[in-house]
Amino acid sequence: MTIRLTRDSANATRQRIELDGKAPLFTDLPTDLGGAGADPEPHDYFDAALGSCKALTVTYYAQKNGIPLTGVDVEVTRDDSEERKGHYRLDVKLTLRGVLTDEQRATLLRIADKCPVHKLMTQVEVSIETHLAEGNFSQ
Repeated sequence: MTIRLTRDSANATRQRIELDGKAPLFTDLPTDLGGAGADPEPHDYFDAALGSCKALTVTYYAQKNGIPLTGVDVEVTRDDSEERKGHYRLDVKLTLRGVLTDEQRATLLRIADKCPVHKLMTQVEVSIETHLAEGNFSQ
C-alpha cells in the first residue's frame, strides 16, 4: 500500500492523506505549533491506530469464536509528557458489550493485546528510510 501526503492549499501546514482509493484524511499541526488545530495531528493517528486495531481484533475474534460480543468501545489516553526522554504511554480502556462471562471478558482482554498494531508498537523493530524524490520541484 502506498500512502501519499500533499499540502492542502487552504492551509500552509495541513496535509491531505490519500490511501489507495479510500476517502481522504487530513492532518495538521496543533495550534501552538502554527496549525489550524481543526484536524488530527500525527500522534492522534498513531494512538487511534492502536485503538481501532484492538477494537477490530476483539470483534473479529468474538465473531469467529461464537462469543456474544455486541460491541466494543475503546478509549485511548495519551501521556506524552516524557516522550523526549523515550517514554510514550498509552492507556487503553475497553468496554465490552454483550452478555459475557468473566472468562470471555478475560479472553477478549488478552486478545486485544495481540492485535497487530500493539505488536508492531511493542515487539517489532521498525526500519524507516527517508529519501528525496528525483527531480527539481520549484512549486
